[in-house]
Amino acid sequence: MQNTKLLLTSFTFVGLLALAGCSFPGVYKIDIQQGNVVTQDMIDQLRPGMTRRQVRFIMGNPLLTDTFHADRWDYLYSLQPGGGERQQERVSVIFNGNDQLVSLSGDFMPGVSRDEALLGNGNGANVTAPAQESEKPKSEVPAKPGSLLDKIQKDVDGVETVPVPTPQPLDTSPQ
Repeated sequence: MQNTKLLLTSFTFVGLLALAGCSFPGVYKIDIQQGNVVTQDMIDQLRPGMTRRQVRFIMGNPLLTDTFHADRWDYLYSLQPGGGERQQERVSVIFNGNDQLVSLSGDFMPGVSRDEALLGNGNGANVTAPAQESEKPKSEVPAKPGSLLDKIQKDVDGVETVPVPTPQPLDTSPQ
């Protein structure tokens, strides 16, 4: 009887310890990534009139191709940091009957970088064409001496440009 009580107590203790280990804060949980990674640079390279092959070269194969909507490709990406909340991004690319890019919709828009949206320079959703004559350029306020902005501006001003070498044309004459 005493042996059975000790055995039951030890199994209960081991079971509770195992359950406590499941939610132990020091346990590493992996990040789960799924889908196509889409960046703002990819979206900025897309132009109306591009063919499907050109879009596939820039964006990669679409995650979803709907049989009922053959003119639409969907790129989905989700990331769930270990133990965190799942984040999802979506981009839909739409073609016309001639297999040319017509429009795109989703979480990324052309010309709006996430940095600008975070800093408040962009509105994050709408892209407007610049007005021809109605807008006057705003005068920039110089950065305060010794500030981070001043240091960045000095670094940018000190960059030397290097010309890109142009390759020689290939000799195509028959030998």
